[in-house]
Amino acid sequence: MTASATARTVHVVVPADIDDPARPSGGNAYDRRVCRALPATGRSVEEIAVAGAWPEPDAADRAELRRRLATVPDGAVVLLDGLVACAVPDVLAPHAGRLRLVVLVHLPLGDEVGLPPAVAADRAARERATLHLATTVVATSPWAARRLVAVHGLAADRVHVAPPGVEPAPLVPGDEAGGRLLCVGSITPTKGQDLLVEALAQIADRQWTCRLVGPLVRDTAHVAAVRERVERHRLGDRVEIAGPRTGADLDAVYAATDLLVLPSRAESYGMVVAEALARGIPVLAAAVDGVPETLGRAPDGALPGLLVPPADVAALAVALGRWLDEPELRRTARGAARARRGALTGWEVTARCLADLLT
Repeated sequence: MTASATARTVHVVVPADIDDPARPSGGNAYDRRVCRALPATGRSVEEIAVAGAWPEPDAADRAELRRRLATVPDGAVVLLDGLVACAVPDVLAPHAGRLRLVVLVHLPLGDEVGLPPAVAADRAARERATLHLATTVVATSPWAARRLVAVHGLAADRVHVAPPGVEPAPLVPGDEAGGRLLCVGSITPTKGQDLLVEALAQIADRQWTCRLVGPLVRDTAHVAAVRERVERHRLGDRVEIAGPRTGADLDAVYAATDLLVLPSRAESYGMVVAEALARGIPVLAAAVDGVPETLGRAPDGALPGLLVPPADVAALAVALGRWLDEPELRRTARGAARARRGALTGWEVTARCLADLLT
């Protein structure tokens, strides 16, 4: 590869399951859309997909990443998904002097909810070592950037923000009664579907249905716990644990939704919030981490939904009850969501931001 070609090429290291329909995630969606959008900025993309149970790879996974990085020419730019990079600082260290290592962090590894303390501390330590090796660190939200600076002692001018974009989508008119609820995200403690089921049990006297859409394979014990709650509260005919949806199937789910509910315990950005707003769908979310910034406000200051304290089942139940009981609240939130829709940016903006950082 010539020097000029090396300068124009971005080698992007991503998990091998990036396109697995059984494992959709915000991080995978971000990586895939950036790989598609970067060529329009004048950069060619060489994708390096590495198999492994990231961020806990085995010896074979580590050896494969080591082998793949050794083939990248000196001086090249390597954009690494943080789920991979932050797991293996020892693999990256030999390349820190010869490659420009740019690490993209979606959610700090130690912030995943439900980890044993020793595992969280180990992941945070590995992430810290990796980020101090990197030439540049990229976070997907202002909150995540601030968090990385605070937790890992990074200089603020080394951490940059490239927020996700959103695909254009048709406006969803919504049903007048507002009873079609949707929660999108992997069924894990981090996403808080257990909290949502408990809150729904407190408003069982109202008319509503709720679909839980997302992968069921990342934490099977938590999936079982959510199912048990649905059965214990006798909500099986109203709460559907639907599994993952992507593409047109996910579009159809959104098209039959009145309110997106995001009860997460941790959330660096909340891409599903932007996906809902792109369709004019209001959002009820836990006011955790980067979510309030993503939700934003309409130009007139109206909130396109509702925010509640994190991990507060009672507050979540009250907010759901208000949504169902107050037509004026629904009208105002829908108007604000439609106003926010026009302010969202596409993935081409994310790609340009990243291209500037890679230069």
